[in-house]
This record gives sequence, C-alpha cells and structure tokens, in this order.
Amino acid sequence: MPTFFGQPQVLANLFGVELWERFSFYGMQGILLIYLYYEGSRGGLGIDEATATSIVGAYGGFVYLSTIGGAWLADRVAGAERVLFGSAVLVMAGHVFLAAVPGLPGVGLGLVCVALGSGGVKANATSLVGSLYAAGDPRRDAGFSLFYLGVNVGALAGPLLTGLAQTGLGFHYGFGLAAAGMAIGLTQYTLGRKRLPDSANDVPHPLPPARIPLVAGLVAAAVALVAVLAATGVLAARRLATIVVVLSAVAAVTYFVVILAGRSLERTERDRVLAFIPLFIASAGFWSLYQQQFTVLTVYADQRLDRDLFGWTMPVSWVQSINPVFIIVLSGVFAALWTRLGERQPSTPVKFAAGTVIMGVAFLLFLPMAGTGPGGAPLLGLIGVIFVLSVAELLLSPVGLSLSTKLAPAAFHTQMVALFFLSVALGTAAAGALATNYSPAREVPYFAVLGGAAIVLGAVIAALTPWIRARMHGVR
Repeated sequence: MPTFFGQPQVLANLFGVELWERFSFYGMQGILLIYLYYEGSRGGLGIDEATATSIVGAYGGFVYLSTIGGAWLADRVAGAERVLFGSAVLVMAGHVFLAAVPGLPGVGLGLVCVALGSGGVKANATSLVGSLYAAGDPRRDAGFSLFYLGVNVGALAGPLLTGLAQTGLGFHYGFGLAAAGMAIGLTQYTLGRKRLPDSANDVPHPLPPARIPLVAGLVAAAVALVAVLAATGVLAARRLATIVVVLSAVAAVTYFVVILAGRSLERTERDRVLAFIPLFIASAGFWSLYQQQFTVLTVYADQRLDRDLFGWTMPVSWVQSINPVFIIVLSGVFAALWTRLGERQPSTPVKFAAGTVIMGVAFLLFLPMAGTGPGGAPLLGLIGVIFVLSVAELLLSPVGLSLSTKLAPAAFHTQMVALFFLSVALGTAAAGALATNYSPAREVPYFAVLGGAAIVLGAVIAALTPWIRARMHGVR
C-alpha cells in the first residue's frame, strides 16, 4: 500500500492544507505588529507600541481559544472534516479583509475571521491526524512530527514572501499574498477530501436536536455582549491580552470540570485527564515565552537587532523564518530518534519538563546581548537563541499534540485536542500581556525573571513525573 514517508497516505492531504494555512497565518502575523505601530508615513496605523503588542497577543490567544468552538462543532454537530473545510474558507475570507479593507475596520474584520477559522483548522486537522493511527501504533509520534514539518514549511515561506511584499510594495500586498496562499491550500484540500476515511465525518457526541435553540441563543447572547462591551470601551485594546488570559483560564478550568464530570468516563480515562493537568500548566508556561516571537521578538528585531546584510536591510518579518528553518532541519532528526528509540524514548512528562527548562535557557541567552544599543544586537546571537528555542519546541509542541489524542476520553476526542490548544491560548495571550512590560531599558530583568521562572516550572514537572506517569496508565 502506498505511504507518505512511511505514514498513512492520507496524511499528505492534511500536511498540505496545514502547510498553506500556516503560510498565510505566519506570513500575515510576521508583518501584523509593525503594521499596527508603524506611523502612517511608513504605511502603518500609528498605534502605540504597548497597545499593539496587546492586540497581537489577544489575537494569538483568541486563535487558540477558538479551537474550543471548532472542536465542539466537530464533536457535537458536524464532524471534524466538515468543520475543517468551513474553517479554512473563513481563514481565507479574513486574509482578504486585511488585504482589501484599509485601516482598523480591515484589521478588526480580518483578525476575527482568521482567528475563528484558524481555531477550527487547528483542532480538527490535529484530530484527523490522530484518527489515522490505531491505539499503540508506534508511528504516531513520528507522524505528528512529519505533520509539524508541514506547519513549519509554511511558517518559513510565509514571513519571507510577505516581508518582501511589505517592504517592496506595502502592507496590503503582504496581506494579499497571505490570502493567495490560503486559496492554494483550500484548493489542494478540496481536491483530496474524498481520500479521508469515512470516520472523518463522525459526530462522536451528537447534540440533541431539542438543545439546538438553546445553544443558538447562547451564541447570539455572547455576540451581543461582546458588541456592547466593545461599544462602551470595556474591551479597550490595551487590555485585550489580559482579557483573553482571564477568558482562557476560566475556559480551561471549566473544560477540565466538564470532562472529569462526564458520566461516560471510565476510571482510567479520568486518571489520564488528571495526569494532563500539570502538563497543561507546563504547556501554558512554555507558550507564554515561546509566543513572544510575535511580540517582544518582533520589537527586538525592529529596534535592537543589526539587520544589515552586506548593505541591504533585512525585513523585520524575516526573523520569524529562522525558527522554522531549525524545525524543518531538526523535526526529521527528532522523528527518527523517537522511532529508533521506540519504547526506550523518554516519557512525555520528561519531554515536557526538558522543553520547559530549555525554553527558560533560551530567554537567559538574551542577557549577554543586553546593553548593545539600538541596532547593536548581533544577528548570529539571535540565531543562537532561536536554535535553543527550537529544540525546546520540538520536545513539547508535537509531543503535546500527540499526547492530547492519546489521553483523550472516547466521548471528548476532539475536545481534548482543543484543551491542549487552550493551554496555547493562555500562553499566547500571556505573551502579549507580558510584552507590554518589555523595553530595551528593562530587558535584563525582563529576560532574567521569565527565563528563571520557566526553569523552575520545568523542574517542578520533572519532580511530578512519577505521579503523572502512574495516572497515564501505560501511555508514554
């Protein structure tokens, strides 16, 4: 039977749609922050820097927060594949709004559509990848690493091309290129939809028809409440990241309570959900540092980094493509390593602990470059930091995606994937909130405190590993 690098052949279709969705997502995000805070003479909107980082953090958090809605629709209403397709269409519409509608209206419409659509794509694409493997299939982690390679091919190409379009033609051309990339991905996925297994459209926990009016009413009420809060100024842009942090934390607690209270859960399933709680906390802490690539690191690249390459100034967004280069190179190495080690590889809690500690080390590596003045930080130094950050990512992110499918109770399969993404939502929004405290004058305490906190958190997870493994009941 034909395979895709030793994996199920249908993985190629999911690999492709995720690649192009990430091309558009990271391509747009690579230029979003500077579009918000650059003055009008440089094509930007002239928003103050702290407010701009809060918006970007809130948007990033909302992307992952919306995985809850995408997962719920898949598990209760339409099935993972149908929700994935509709979400991809919504992502493309959002990029079109950013490209075609000028000013804040375009930003508002575009970011809401991209965030809602990306949430649906992420949760359901990951769930569909997990459905390709039987329980205990040793190819699962390697398959997720290969899927993660597609994510990073898109993440590499997106900022490079949108950055060139932005510097050469303007921001809206960069956003337009992101829209074109998403259109390619949607076309590719449409042509291969029929190859997915029939189970891709299963609805594991259907919503009773009698409850549909109640759910529709709650959604309408939530939309109306958001509109009122926005109109009255409660949802001020500078506070958006903090608001999303609170929402993500409340949603996480609620989600754990709902899943653990499920009557259909067996004891083993309940124990596995309990084991996921400390790993959820480690994941949120990890992402609160990692996602500062799109807040602090963008400001750092714009104001602190020496971007001169033989007389040519490298676009700010190109810094976002350094991490994907390392992921593309190293993901195959990690996939081969886990496959070769098999049952001898480190357990997931150990990988989580190591990834969190190494993420903290990456932040501490900013310290030797402190005090070099505007445009004085060496590019090679930043590349070294991002290399360490990339190693940390490969220890936690693809493994976390795989773990969420392995620990998921039968009745909450896609929603357990959404719970992992909820940890990313919490961390991403926190990255935006934390970034409001960053400035070149305060970078030593900023990087030192956050780096040290991540190392402590990783050490705590390492100490809890025996407790966690006992409740995973054989899942590694």
